[in-house]
Amino acid sequence: MNGTRLAISWLTVLPVRGPNEVDRALARQAILLAPVVGALIGSWAAGLLWLFTWAGASAALAGLLVVGALALITRGMHLDGLADTMDGLGSYGPPERARQIMKSGGAGPFGVAGIVFTIGVQAFSFAALADAGRWFAVAIAVATGRVAVVLACRGIAAAPGTGFGVLVANTQSALAPALWFAAASGLAVLAVPDRLWLGPLAVVIGVGASTILVRHCARRFGGLSGDVLGAVIETTVAITAAVLSLAV
Repeated sequence: MNGTRLAISWLTVLPVRGPNEVDRALARQAILLAPVVGALIGSWAAGLLWLFTWAGASAALAGLLVVGALALITRGMHLDGLADTMDGLGSYGPPERARQIMKSGGAGPFGVAGIVFTIGVQAFSFAALADAGRWFAVAIAVATGRVAVVLACRGIAAAPGTGFGVLVANTQSALAPALWFAAASGLAVLAVPDRLWLGPLAVVIGVGASTILVRHCARRFGGLSGDVLGAVIETTVAITAAVLSLAV
């Protein structure tokens, strides 16, 4: 249960107290359970989207409200990680300088642009899915963002000076991400019943794009960090939801 408690305390604002001491073994369990937490959050987001539209909100407003609710339930940590990662990637200095910019605490122009663009894609995609009644697709998109985290914590060392990265980097076996990816792809068949191929394609594209992002960040920053994982979650959700909203 320590791994479950840690996963919930790391990934949500829910009042679940994590273990007092966290080592790599416990961190591995928490990362492995991230998709389970993602499925819970995704189901909640889909229900909230349905509730807003049922109450009379426009699809666009409902989509934006759900994105805001997701930011609240995750303490905004993933958006903060996205902003820091974009600012780091936007710098032209060596990896040490990029990591210093990411730790500065402020949001630069690249970070702000990254947040605005990603929030916009998520909100409009959720709105399109709401119009089409694809509620399960919303849950799949949110959960896939957490599946991408499991893949990101495989085969890449931690960036120097990153406490969270040291805990989670390269903690996952080859089997774990493969199983979660297969599960997400299989369930995604149900996301768009009239186009059974679209759901798995969305998962493949979302996870594939996040994998490219992780590899690029690892080269640029000298390894994996918690900020990169936040960027992985937000971008994967946005891309997966966007693909799922096609042909609405």
